[in-house]
Amino acid sequence: MQTVIRWAAVATLVMTATAVFAAHHEGPKDQKEVAADWIKSSCGELAPFISYVEKHMADDGVFMPARYVGFGFQLDNNPEDEMRVVMVTPDTPASKVLQQGDVFVSVNGVPSTFENRDKMTFRGKPGEPVPAVILRDGKEMEIEVNRGVIEAVNDKERALMGLGLADADDWPADSCSVVEVVAEGKVVYVHSESSYTESETGYKFKQRDVQRFEFNEAGQVSKLWGLGEGRFVLEQLGYTISR
Repeated sequence: MQTVIRWAAVATLVMTATAVFAAHHEGPKDQKEVAADWIKSSCGELAPFISYVEKHMADDGVFMPARYVGFGFQLDNNPEDEMRVVMVTPDTPASKVLQQGDVFVSVNGVPSTFENRDKMTFRGKPGEPVPAVILRDGKEMEIEVNRGVIEAVNDKERALMGLGLADADDWPADSCSVVEVVAEGKVVYVHSESSYTESETGYKFKQRDVQRFEFNEAGQVSKLWGLGEGRFVLEQLGYTISR
């Protein structure tokens, strides 16, 4: 379950990751090069990827990850025996009941210990409430979180915050490649393919993605939007997707 939550909250950014692939490139990059390197470098390390985003994303730029059905929160990716909320996406079901720092005590009656993470489930239909108990300011609280369609719009600060929560050791892809780059005016589309190995199980999975980059007058990324194969990824990891 930890992998699914982390993947839904973070892995959409993996598809639009960057590391400094062309650090020794002479002369300014054109928009197609910036977009292509943005995708290719998802094979690289996390620290240079963050630096690349800081450099090439406009200060007022926004990132719109692929939509998904869920709650809109991210858990701390740590080995400790707790499920701590480290980020809540505004205007999502989770934002109505959860706060940064909340710790899940149980979900659907299952204690939220590290050993139980694979047994816990937030599953349900869109709109269906999932009961849970959280710890906030030293007090336990009973809550219900409703699943819903998550359509996040993250500014640069929030995008970098999410990347800062990612696991650097787990970040690099096994491989990735750019299939096609198409540009029209200040808009660039990049079709890519990548493969990864899930660290918890050793399962390998592949995915294809299409990212849309929009550039401002200064040549920086002002809008970033993408579509990926989220359902296909989960199916490769052994999850059954049903109504």
